[in-house]
Formats: sequence, structure tokens, C-alpha cells
Amino acid sequence: MTVLIDSWTWIEYWRGGIHSERAAEYIEGSESAVISAVNLVEIFFWVLRHYDEKKAGEKRDTLMRRCFLIPLDETIAVEAAKTKRNLKLSLADSMILATANAQEAKLVTGDKDFKNLPHILFIGD
Repeated sequence: MTVLIDSWTWIEYWRGGIHSERAAEYIEGSESAVISAVNLVEIFFWVLRHYDEKKAGEKRDTLMRRCFLIPLDETIAVEAAKTKRNLKLSLADSMILATANAQEAKLVTGDKDFKNLPHILFIGD
């Protein structure tokens, strides 16, 4: 199984939140893992906001050791637009979901915007 480890999951893991143990199952797991370029933007920004550029670089290195980065390409962009129209997700969430679908990956998240959608491994409340 391939998983796309969402920004929500990484941040929950690093914060030590109530779902961090569930997040660890995938972050420390052996599944093939990918992330969207959008996830990299979200995570790097979150770390910059709360820490500094050095720490953001360290976290980026951690992401890149665990996950294969999937860039936004024409196919994903078009599918993201359709996803946004059909599911009314944010543009970022639409790009992330389209990336997961393009990779035939399960999206691991606790982001409530994804709850009850197909192909989601929902680890939140």
C-alpha cells in the first residue's frame, strides 16, 4: 500500500497531539510514502511560523527521507480543479487529494475536510 502522509499528520506527530501515536504508525511505518509539493509548502510554512528557517530545513529533510515528493503536473492540476468543483475543497486540499489519487495512495490525515471521503485513512476525531 502507498500512503500520502498529509500535512495534518506530520504536524500532529511533531506537536505530540492526541493523535500523534496514530500518525506515528504511518510516519514510522514501512509503507511506500509520498507527499505533494503542496504538503511541503504547508509544512515548511508551519515550521517557519513556529520555529525558524533552520528547523524548517531539518523538518524538510525528514520529509524527504521518508517520502517521495510528487510535483504538481498537468494531470494533477486538472484533476485538482475537478476535485475542487465537485467536492468544494480548498485549492490546496484539492491538489493534495488529486496527488494521492494519481499515485493510487491512501491519504493519511485527520483534517476534517477529508472525513468520509473514499481512499482516506482518517486518524482524527
